[in-house]
Amino acid sequence: MSALEFAHPPVIGHDPWPPPQPLLAMQVPQWHQAGPVQLQPVELASEVPVALVFNGISHAVMMATPQDLLAFAVGFALSEGVVEQAHECRDVELQTHAAGTPDASHAVHIEIPARHFMRLKERRRALVGRTGCGVCGIDSLAALDLHPARITPPDWCAQLDAARVLRPFATLAQRQLLNARAGSLHAAGWATPDGLLTDVLEDVGRHNALDKLLGHLALAGRLQEPGFVVMTSRTSYELVRKCARLSVPAFATISAPTTLALQLAREAGMQLWGLCRPPTALRYV
Repeated sequence: MSALEFAHPPVIGHDPWPPPQPLLAMQVPQWHQAGPVQLQPVELASEVPVALVFNGISHAVMMATPQDLLAFAVGFALSEGVVEQAHECRDVELQTHAAGTPDASHAVHIEIPARHFMRLKERRRALVGRTGCGVCGIDSLAALDLHPARITPPDWCAQLDAARVLRPFATLAQRQLLNARAGSLHAAGWATPDGLLTDVLEDVGRHNALDKLLGHLALAGRLQEPGFVVMTSRTSYELVRKCARLSVPAFATISAPTTLALQLAREAGMQLWGLCRPPTALRYV
């Protein structure tokens, strides 16, 4: 079964309200040091609860931008080790609740094989997502899973230099269509070994943006193609951990890594690039 061959195709649940949109238009007063106050049209990034439900049991509730949620759910399932292959996410269904009201929310229901569900129940944790926190709800240090399996780097990684790493950052900002309008979203992008930026996914949460990208690639059957991840966020340990779990051999961001992110990248054998701001970049591993 290929990555796109779900047991049943994803379906969108029906709701009498229109679904939440990724951006909300409004007017706010613009203040000047001198001169009158004027109303200024702006757009704000939506941030709504998204429940990830496996075999009828809610595993996590993440605050996310309501776009690319099927990819987000599949990417989360893969990057958090809930499943091992995209095709193991079956009967994927997106349900929208109370859209158009202050209580708007989404739920993505996924059926997974019994062996994975049993493992999930054994290590089940009550995650409550936050856009700025990576360990919310984890109830033990062991659950952090800080020892990734080592990646066998592909041959092209030896040719990865500053020019190739910086190339996708030259066009990343202009590919952030939502952020260009709202100014508050992170982006995760996929670049080919020569630095061509091919895919960009956005979300108010950096972890969510990465999961959307990984899920998007997995659903297209492209997760194993040569390439590396670039991001607009800081290099936190959980981003490195997600990439290491899916054998992404190189990871680059515009900011610097934490010591724990560096430790995980070293243990995984992953190239870690930071402060990627043309014309320079730092390679930490």
